[in-house]
Amino acid sequence: MIYQEMPNEKNDKAKNVIVDTGCANLSSVQFAVERLGFNVIVTDDIELIKAADKVILPGVGSARHAMENIRSKGLVETLQQLTQPVLGFCLGMQLMARSSVEGATNQPIECLGLIPTDIVALNANNLRLPHMGWNTLINVNNHPVFNNIDVGDYFYFVHSFAAPVSEFTVASCEYGTKFSAAIAKDNFIGCQFHPERSSELGSKIINNFLNL
Repeated sequence: MIYQEMPNEKNDKAKNVIVDTGCANLSSVQFAVERLGFNVIVTDDIELIKAADKVILPGVGSARHAMENIRSKGLVETLQQLTQPVLGFCLGMQLMARSSVEGATNQPIECLGLIPTDIVALNANNLRLPHMGWNTLINVNNHPVFNNIDVGDYFYFVHSFAAPVSEFTVASCEYGTKFSAAIAKDNFIGCQFHPERSSELGSKIINNFLNL
């Protein structure tokens, strides 16, 4: 008799993981992934995160609050040691930086240090903040997550802080000044825009990532 192992739905879903950072947009990110036909789970389980094929780091709100949640869950070292592809959305991208400046005191908040850049207040040059709505990419580098994404493509942004353009910038945008729409180093890539809210092009970003 040949024994055939039945598929384990939890293990299949655990191949793609959304890190539970305690932020509010987890369900929308999960729906965006599942809509593309991929299984995914939202978890803060360290072993599931370590074992995942792909990891998504989402986030909305403040870096201070998100980092407090990540530290309280004991996830800092786990995230810093990941070697599989990791994609950050909006605040999740900012958490990948060394630090983020927030609030009236402008005191830097220590972040995960996955990509050696720092998040600063967006210099909008008298334009309204937050930068909220659709905006175009003005530069796109050759990165597999940006396959079939072009200069002039629209994505949805909501933010008042940004990573300056640097050697780690793989896509840029302009709102009063130029800033990084996406940054990357090694297996880590972060998008300042919200792929889960960016219609077909956002879905293309997510699909490219999950097919790495």
